[in-house]
Amino acid sequence: MARITTLFLLALFAFIAPFTHAIKFALPAARLPIPKCIWNAAHTHALVIVTANVGPGAHQRVDIEILDSTPHRNVYLSKRDIKGETRLAVTAHGEGEVGVCFKNYLSPDIKLDMARNMSRTVDLDIDIGADAVDYNAIANQESLSGLETEMRKLEGVVKEIVDELEYLKKREERFADTNLVTNRRVQSFAWFTIIALAALGVWQILHLRSFFKRKYLID
Repeated sequence: MARITTLFLLALFAFIAPFTHAIKFALPAARLPIPKCIWNAAHTHALVIVTANVGPGAHQRVDIEILDSTPHRNVYLSKRDIKGETRLAVTAHGEGEVGVCFKNYLSPDIKLDMARNMSRTVDLDIDIGADAVDYNAIANQESLSGLETEMRKLEGVVKEIVDELEYLKKREERFADTNLVTNRRVQSFAWFTIIALAALGVWQILHLRSFFKRKYLID
């Protein structure tokens, strides 16, 4: 029984692990910087916690923006001149990806030839879904025991698994509908091609017969 429980917990951890993303990179400075964006998949109403730790850098200003990949291109948060550790929380409005974008603006007082090696280090940590929930705060607020807190965590993980399966089911149904519509269009085009070729063949036969009759080649 203990072995089965351990395997189950490992499977749950393997599923939820991809929802935690940590990355560290250098953000070069420029007058008109190109945004550096980190994208992660998120379901509707999923909690997204972004923790960005920006290193020091003189004559540079780092801006952050959180948006999604939906057709509406929703911008959840936009903050200028972040320094040190910045913690932001948003909730995804729809299925898709949530992007965290950074821009490092160079001060106008600095010459461009001096800015080639100027950059700031960004340590980014993104938590999505159940991993973004602060269960310790919930346990203190609701006076939960250690076992109850772990059960609450498992409840959140199981809910995410159910949501993921539901999303995959809907996507499979959407793909099946697309395949069905495509097959119908292909069949309709095939029948149209066959009818058009048959009509063209009949017209050619009648036209040649009429031509040969005018030339008295046939009766």
